[in-house]
Amino acid sequence: MFRLAHLSDPHLGPLPDTRIRELLSKRVIGYVNWHRSRARSMTATWLDGIVEDIHESAPDHIAVTGDLVNIALDLEISAARHWLDALAPPDLASLVPGNHDAYVPGALRRALHAWSPYMTGDDCHEPAFPFVRRRGPVAIVGVSSARASGPWFATGRVGSRQARAFRETLVKLGDEGAFRVVMIHHPPQRGATGWHKRLTDASRVRAAIKRSGCELVLHGHTHLATRVEIDGPRGPVPVIGVPSASNAPGHKRPAARYNLFSISGSPGNWNCEMEERGYRASASGDKATVEHLASRHLVIPG
Repeated sequence: MFRLAHLSDPHLGPLPDTRIRELLSKRVIGYVNWHRSRARSMTATWLDGIVEDIHESAPDHIAVTGDLVNIALDLEISAARHWLDALAPPDLASLVPGNHDAYVPGALRRALHAWSPYMTGDDCHEPAFPFVRRRGPVAIVGVSSARASGPWFATGRVGSRQARAFRETLVKLGDEGAFRVVMIHHPPQRGATGWHKRLTDASRVRAAIKRSGCELVLHGHTHLATRVEIDGPRGPVPVIGVPSASNAPGHKRPAARYNLFSISGSPGNWNCEMEERGYRASASGDKATVEHLASRHLVIPG
């Protein structure tokens, strides 16, 4: 049995002190949005409880699907590295970046440098996407959809070169009999988000999976708990989204949550059970605890 925890979109706060010149860009929109909304709805109180519960669950590996920061200030990026180190050592956690981690041009490069041990494949010395990490029967495939976008946009893009390498990687891992878990920030299914937040070349990701196959896709970005399927060569592939790991109960989006997957079996006969753990919508104050919310059996293509 291999146990994999998945969390996403912690949007670590609070924002550090910011100089005016740092806001002379798209950042001013995110700065205002943070203080008007996320400063109240996304706090360490809820995220700390999620992380504590993950540690108590002791999974074999942790998947983090991006948006560690808010407006990608240098101090945010360095603080996020400290948070990652407290979450788990690099060999026990894997990360793909989100659109907030690439909020303005140049931010993604700095984030990749700071967080590189969590985004480096087994046979690599620096981040390169897609990366592959083999952990027991599981092959974790990290795909980056993070791109700097214009004001009021939160789009992502994989690109033709990465999509081609992604397809080839899935074929190789399938031939090796691995349980292939794809990590990506933006959801690849049709209609998952508004036009201004979409994965612009999601069709490339879907085409790669339809041709080459995988067993499970994990994403963030929407801050919603979603379970859909996309086509694979041997049947539908589960695509699972998770709410923000720091969202307070009672706000517009679901309360902070993470998913815990238990993977067993062998090629052609995989079994995957999913447990949703997080806060109840009615949770409040210091008495709130992370709870078992639901269990799901995922049908894995065989």
